[in-house]
Amino acid sequence: MPVMPMFPLSTVLMPAMPLSLRIFEERYLKLLGDLVGQENPEFGVVLIERGQEIGGGEKRLGIGTLASVTDIGTLDEFYGIESIGTQRFRVNAWLPDDPYPMADIDFIPDLIWDDSLTMAKNQLETKVRNLLSFASEFGDLQYGSDTEFSEDPMQACWQIAGVLPVGPLDHLDLLQSLSAADLVLETQALVSTLDQALKAMIEQLGTKD
Repeated sequence: MPVMPMFPLSTVLMPAMPLSLRIFEERYLKLLGDLVGQENPEFGVVLIERGQEIGGGEKRLGIGTLASVTDIGTLDEFYGIESIGTQRFRVNAWLPDDPYPMADIDFIPDLIWDDSLTMAKNQLETKVRNLLSFASEFGDLQYGSDTEFSEDPMQACWQIAGVLPVGPLDHLDLLQSLSAADLVLETQALVSTLDQALKAMIEQLGTKD
């Protein structure tokens, strides 16, 4: 049961997805200083259930993803961290924020890829790219339809789920997938729901003209 420094956020970090952070709060500047001295710096990311990212006192959910730091430097005149999501975990207990959040955690076993899912994964990737292209007509998206995915199929599935333009609770549901098949099926269901919602929006806009 390792004890890890934690970074509660208003977004969910998925395995194999990048995370960039600007650091300016005193508690996280101390965390940054501690990470600099580590050979393999890592921290946990969990979703905030209630409260704000800034100032402390937020209520945190109990499942998250470890972030492996790839670069520490300056970003837009702030200190910054570049990282990548790795292993999922569950929080056993929160420790006092002294000076930054810390938690006792258990790692969740990695999902095992099943080659029988290859066709479904490829079809899902096509659907997600089409959805991102369609959705981009309604506003700016964090990820475009030309986003590159990993050649590793399990990592690619996490990335396909991670680029979906959905809310953090939907991403949290995907993060809790029990198998590769579960992740693919749940992502497919979300894509279908988003596609139907966008088509309904188009129809409504058409009736107003």
